[in-house]
Amino acid sequence: MNTATSSSNIPNHLAWSIIATVLATCLCCPLGLLGIVGIVFSSKVNSLLAQGDIDGARRASDSAKTWCWVTTALAIIGLLINIVMFATGGMAEYMQMMQQLQ
Repeated sequence: MNTATSSSNIPNHLAWSIIATVLATCLCCPLGLLGIVGIVFSSKVNSLLAQGDIDGARRASDSAKTWCWVTTALAIIGLLINIVMFATGGMAEYMQMMQQLQ
């Protein structure tokens, strides 16, 4: 197997990691910062490839992809929560309910 051919097929998922982390943090909560784990694994892929560690680069790429999916799921959950909060009146309704309780 040609090393150059096999190493070019290993994606680092860095762009996905960064975008998912920013969106999840903005839409969800600080849990979105879990995407930093994906960014770390993504950044390891190219350095491992440069060292010639193809298997390590594949493992880092797979881990980065897993963390990208986790972070993307958090972003989607956060988006759905924001849509529900907006559609149901959100904080205004909550504040009104709290005032009635007092």
